[in-house]
Parts: sequence; structure tokens; C-alpha cells
Amino acid sequence: EPSDLDVWTGEPVRSAIVPVSAFKFNAKGYPTLPKGHQNFLRRLFRMGVQVIVRDDALGHRLGADAIKSAQDPENNPLRVYWEYLSFLFRGMEQPTENEAAELDYRDYLQSPLQPLQDHLESATYEVFERDQTKYTTYEEAVYRALLDKFPGGASGGRTPVLMVVGAGRGPLVLASLRASKRAKVGIKVYAVEKNPNAYITLLHLHQKEKWGDTVTIVHQDMRHWNTTERADIMVSELLGSFGDNELSPECLDGAQRFLAEDGVSIPQSYTSYLAPISTSKLHEEIRNLKELKLMETPYVVKLFAHTLLAENQEVFRFDHPNRAEVVDNERFRTLHFERPAGSGPGILHGFAGYFESVLYKDVLLSIRPETHTPNMFSWFPIFFPLARPVYLGCADDGGGRISVHVWRRSARHKVWYEYALASPEVHPLVNPEGRSYAAEL
Repeated sequence: EPSDLDVWTGEPVRSAIVPVSAFKFNAKGYPTLPKGHQNFLRRLFRMGVQVIVRDDALGHRLGADAIKSAQDPENNPLRVYWEYLSFLFRGMEQPTENEAAELDYRDYLQSPLQPLQDHLESATYEVFERDQTKYTTYEEAVYRALLDKFPGGASGGRTPVLMVVGAGRGPLVLASLRASKRAKVGIKVYAVEKNPNAYITLLHLHQKEKWGDTVTIVHQDMRHWNTTERADIMVSELLGSFGDNELSPECLDGAQRFLAEDGVSIPQSYTSYLAPISTSKLHEEIRNLKELKLMETPYVVKLFAHTLLAENQEVFRFDHPNRAEVVDNERFRTLHFERPAGSGPGILHGFAGYFESVLYKDVLLSIRPETHTPNMFSWFPIFFPLARPVYLGCADDGGGRISVHVWRRSARHKVWYEYALASPEVHPLVNPEGRSYAAEL
């Protein structure tokens, strides 16, 4: 069954043999494969797997002269099958420009960014800034927020205040000003950025764009800056691959004091998701490093040779502004995943993480597979590995449930995740007390 074959896309497959018995002949007498098998072979083609057609009985059916003739590719009786596979290969969609740019990142493990602890380099900013889809989406969110809050334009002689907290090198400032122009609502912008290199770039951009008094550049950590101004709209781009893993909740909680009572935060919320995953290539790569610390570290990765074993589920959600009297960003969740009925044996190597963010009302920014923002490439999924792989039996024979406990924990200077597999095996806690990995505050 095609569903049984899917598990192989998470394994280090180098070649696949297709027996001629798998083919059916159409009304014109040409061999074809069922849709499910066609899709599976296309996935193998994309993985660079060699596909071999085999007919074990061919030698018994051919005489000596026919066997000799078959050595000529034009006369080979398997050629018609080869031509069909070539037809499938040629019919695959060509990679988009974004997909082509991501080829070198496929299954390449990267440590998550630490934007509070480290200053991002110019090359990192340049990659982010090429993602026009992301900034167009932010522009739309700011545009709609301005229309809702100031339907008749600025009133009472007061210019609306918009703060970009974590302004980087300025793309969110530019997006906000474009939104202001579209909405015909003039705004006063504060661009707050702690990175000294990005700050210098912002100053040059300010001069180049002739912003004058419209934009004020502030070289401060948003958590420590003081001002009497109150923002009608606060815009930030602090999301990580798992939503909150780059400490957006802690940063925005610290900056929330700048927001007016009726102020709007963009994003308004973000939610993380997890799905059990089979990916031998990634797990083997981490395991070969032979370090406990590296087995307990989450990795940002463009997942390619993998199989998702069940649908993703919501983990943690954060809303902004957070008006709770006592702000607590620690979380705990137990997830129970059910593999699809009929699923064959498989291997669990860990969990793939995603996020979905509501920027404003129905303006969504997402890397969750079901709602992924088209053509957006700023974020890859995150991979939480297990210390050892877990064999899964057939779903219909008791191998269908996967359960995991997940914690988001914090201390004075750091935030970290802990997780523990609860079913089908009970595993020790991963990364207790943030011993191997934590995001530094």
C-alpha cells in the first residue's frame, strides 16, 4: 500500500526496485502505475533516489538471440517501463525560485538563533530581508489596524504612534510606512533596536529615505528603554521556528508598558505545534556526534527526507498584549497523537515543531504545513530529537498512539524546553533544568 511505502521517505534510501508486476496496462497497451505509487516515486525522484525496473522472469522468457538483442537499449523489453518512469520524472513541477534557494539547507541542522544573547550578523539580516512575502504580510496587518483604529484618519490633532520593537535594519519600518501611505493615516514611528551594527544601518536608511521627524531611531534594548510615549500600534518580528523559542513573550512583556490601553500588538498571538516524525538521516547525524548536549538540543532544519507520523497538534499559545496581573510564561502540555488507521510499522526519531501567528485579525503568518504562508522562507521547522529511536508497530495492532509531555520553563536568565516520551515507551526527561540547551535572557 502507498501508505506503507511513505515510511521509506524518512530512511536513507539510495535505490528503489520497481518490479514489472507493479504496473498495469492502460487501454492503449502502455504500462502505468496507480496514483499512490506515482506520488511515492515522485518523492523518491526529488530525494535523488535511483529507481530500477526489474523483471525476474525475463531471462526465462527470452531465447539467447533475444537476450543478446535486449542489450541494445532500443530493443530492451523493459524500455517501455523506463519510458513511463521518464514521463513521470519529466512531469514533476520545477522547483520555485524559493525552493531552489533552499536546496543547500535541506536536512542541514542549525542551532536556533539567540537574538537576545548574540547580535545578528549582516548576512543573517540579508537572508531575512529577501523574504518579501513576510514583509508584505506585515504591511497588510499594519494597514488593517490603522484603518480600524483611525477610520477617518488621525483626529484630535494627535499623530498616531507606531513602535517597531526589534527594528533590525529597517524592513518593518518600511512596511509600516507603506501601510500608513495606503491607509492615508500619517504616523509617528519609533524604531527600537539594540544591535549596534543594525543601528548604524538604520541611521543610514533614515538619511537615505529622508524620514526626518517621522521616524525616530532608538538604540536601546526594548526591555530597558524608557519613554513617556504610548504606542497605538506595536510591531515586532521576534518569532522563532517554534513561535516563542526566541523569547518573543519575554521581550514583548517587557515592551508592553509602551502600549496604550487600547493599543494593538502585531502580532496579536502565536501558537506552537508539534508532530511526531521519522527521519533517520537527521537522527543518525546527531547521534554520530556522541554528545549528550547535542542530543538534547533542538535544531532548526529544512525537513526533507522525513515522514510525519501523525497530524500536528497545538502546544503553547501566547497572546499580546498580556494584561494578566501576574505574567507567567511557563507552560506544560501533554499531547496524544494517533497515527492514521492502517499505518504500517514505523520508527519515531523525535518531533517536528512549527508555529502559526495571528498578526492582526485574519492576517496570518505561518509555517504550519496546513496553513503555511505561500512563498515565505524566513523560518524552517524545528526538530526535537529523542535520545534513541522508537519502533512503532502497525497502527491497527496497538502501535497507533504516541504521547509526549512538553514543558516551557524559565529561570532568571534563561528559558528552555523539557520533554519526555510517555508512549509507546517511557523515556527519561530530555534537557532537565536546561542542562544542554537554553535561550539566554
